[in-house]
Amino acid sequence: MNFELTDTQREIQKMCREFAAKELIPNARGWDERHEFPREAVKKLAELGLLGIAVPEQYGGSGLDNVSYAIAMEEISRGCASTGVIMSVNNSLYCDPVLKYGTEEQKKEFLVPFARGEKLGCFGLTEPEAGSDAAAQKTTAVRKGDEYIINGSKNWITNGPVADAIVLFTMTDKEKGNKGITAFLVPTDTPGFNRAPPDRKMGICGAHSCSIFFEDMKVPAKNILGKEGEGFKVAMSTLDGGRIGIAAQALGIARAAFEEALAYSGDRKTFGKPIREHQAIQFMLADMATEIDAARLLVLQAALLKDKGVRHSLESSMAKLFASEVASRVANKALQIHGGQGYSKEFDAERHVRDARITEIYEGTSEIQRIVISSNLLKD
Repeated sequence: MNFELTDTQREIQKMCREFAAKELIPNARGWDERHEFPREAVKKLAELGLLGIAVPEQYGGSGLDNVSYAIAMEEISRGCASTGVIMSVNNSLYCDPVLKYGTEEQKKEFLVPFARGEKLGCFGLTEPEAGSDAAAQKTTAVRKGDEYIINGSKNWITNGPVADAIVLFTMTDKEKGNKGITAFLVPTDTPGFNRAPPDRKMGICGAHSCSIFFEDMKVPAKNILGKEGEGFKVAMSTLDGGRIGIAAQALGIARAAFEEALAYSGDRKTFGKPIREHQAIQFMLADMATEIDAARLLVLQAALLKDKGVRHSLESSMAKLFASEVASRVANKALQIHGGQGYSKEFDAERHVRDARITEIYEGTSEIQRIVISSNLLKD
């Protein structure tokens, strides 16, 4: 498998790296401390064509491949993990399923302006009692003529407070279990769509999420994404791709933590010499660098398989599992290298620890990834 980047991919990498250095790194700490949505940065992501990277140009996107998307996600997340996940949700969890399952009419309304970055989307699967058990949906959609009446709630919906539309998963036939789940495209200004205040979180504080409540919300039948009863398939195939984005986000967080620790270890002195000259620090840096490179190879492998149009559930789960756990290990070692300074908010080391932790939870916990991996390995 050839991992040599094309000229276009190198240009994307360079552009995103420069954007992160100029616009994200100087502001990320402030956004985190103020729990501030990075509105201007997201607007600039749109101008750079980064909110619909793998969407064809005819539908408002940049028409690039998923390797370019993974590269961009790593660089943006290296600058600001919050901005990275905002970008990931719009690309992977919103645009991707609309592109794959939407009708031409739906793509015109619900894809083109979102891929252009004129609007933002979100993904409504998680519920208070349906997290890892995604099939346990309790939000209901009851058909009445040409409409469905939707009641229920969703929580931890990233981009929820600012989104213009949601890919919403509902139960249309409880008797059929996961084959009774149906996905809808719903504008967030629909009557009966109600948002709670933004969640207060441990990390990725600039990426706002919230709970959403649906009270007798009427949605036209023409807004079904895919077919009635195929919502679980839509959700699972979407998450396969979304895990590549989160793996790349985790990789970016790990890189940020590592590069800052490497620089600090040259500045900080103990016992008359820079701490990077102590073998204990050298071994930590060696482990960090090795794991980051290994995680990147898994991410690129999954992205390449998605570009080839072949099933990549196993590879995406491996990439997400390994990259997210690497991010936490690297961030913790980076904080340790910073010593007491790492525990201070005057440095970014503690933020990277907090930001890394969620990558082991959302879009499938590490435990769910291990279930996906093992089930693929044990198939006859």
